[in-house]
Amino acid sequence: MKKTLLLLWMSLFVLFLLPSPGHAAANTSKIFLDGEQLNLPNDVQVTIVNKNVMIPIRVVAENLKFQVDWNQKASQVKIQQDNQILALTVNQKQAMVGDKEVSLNTAPQIINNTVVVPIRFVSEQMGLTVKWNNQEKIVYLVNTIKTPAQEPSTNPGQDDSSTLAQVTDILFTNNQLLVSMDQDVQPIITTLKNPDRLVVDLPGTVFGDMAQPLDQGMNGKLDVSGFPNVTDVRYSLFKKDPGQVRIVVELNQVKSVQFSQEQVAGKLIVDLNVSGENVIPVIVTPVGEPGRKVVVIDPGHGGSDPGTISITNKPEKDFTLAVGLKVQALLLQEENIQLVMTRVTDVYPTRPERVKLANDLNADVFVSIHGNSVESAPKVSGTETFYYQRSSSKDLANVIHKHLIQAMGLKDRGVKNGNLEVIRNTKMPAVLLELGFLSNAEEEVALLTEDMQMKAAQAIVDGIKEYLGL
Repeated sequence: MKKTLLLLWMSLFVLFLLPSPGHAAANTSKIFLDGEQLNLPNDVQVTIVNKNVMIPIRVVAENLKFQVDWNQKASQVKIQQDNQILALTVNQKQAMVGDKEVSLNTAPQIINNTVVVPIRFVSEQMGLTVKWNNQEKIVYLVNTIKTPAQEPSTNPGQDDSSTLAQVTDILFTNNQLLVSMDQDVQPIITTLKNPDRLVVDLPGTVFGDMAQPLDQGMNGKLDVSGFPNVTDVRYSLFKKDPGQVRIVVELNQVKSVQFSQEQVAGKLIVDLNVSGENVIPVIVTPVGEPGRKVVVIDPGHGGSDPGTISITNKPEKDFTLAVGLKVQALLLQEENIQLVMTRVTDVYPTRPERVKLANDLNADVFVSIHGNSVESAPKVSGTETFYYQRSSSKDLANVIHKHLIQAMGLKDRGVKNGNLEVIRNTKMPAVLLELGFLSNAEEEVALLTEDMQMKAAQAIVDGIKEYLGL
């Protein structure tokens, strides 16, 4: 256990930052290890880099007397305790723990001549329970091997703070409010008028290591410019004693507010079905049911992002949505599949939001639907399928591509390894389908027909089912 704890600490190595805009102020941050406050030098502080909380580990490294080697030429630090070795490389998201390669949220950096690494690397790869009190700028680290009876309080002088749940992420996409917490919380959801709004109260919660920004008053809001029936999504620390986070979804020109809620492993999902003009109801199967596979279908582009423009000036986003909705209709008939769509209307979830949705739901399969284009070569045609590195993604790509070629009858352009964000950053088997070329006159005509789109949709569903063994 001692070896593990030491290695955990050194995974973060040295953090040594001066204050800058958006970072925590000097001498205001604290770190508690198993309830004991660490003595930090005046020039060391907890800070935030690219929305990731960074923890200073230099003082811990010095106290525990690890063997630390810095290779300046390779920009790599190696930390060793007995036979345990951890290696981190600046500007690379891959690190080595022994002979195992692991991924970091953010690549290590050199700031003010010091290597910095996100604290999440500790909790995910090294076995410590890590909590971040954004209001007080305090990091709590607890050795999870200890029993509850042995484990000291992580916040001396404040008996209830260590028991509060921490809200770590708030996302609104596909008419769904997704709230991530480090433990389950029973929400209190109410609807109010003038203006119409949905209020989600989370008793016994505070903000933790938030992906979204907070102002000094512990308030924030999301960008909802792609959702015409949503005016505002804002959040705040509504009560401090005890803590309570409140999220308000303000709606625009709706006749009534309808919603359903599901809670799965610390994630609250509130599905909104707003009844009003020009609104397509969202059909989302609740996720997390045992024995059912979670499939995320991603109709590419949408809203402010038209994608490519076809040879007759039609946007790719309309084609991908048309195919995506046909896939949706087919998958909703499958009892063993739980379906989540990244969009079902003409809105634009960003690529990181699409990735995050799939990762947060721990999906089994992610399929992104696209139309291809090479304006300078209008004769280019055919279907191609992309995956990124993982063998599981390649297997999924091969199966779906086989069905697409058989069903659509277009030129086989093969299965290819592609460095594309939505398949690179998703954690499950993921593929991006380029069904055909909208820049090819003959192919565009075929792709825009109901018959060809149904063939493509059925092929996608058949491929997913074959890959999942359903």
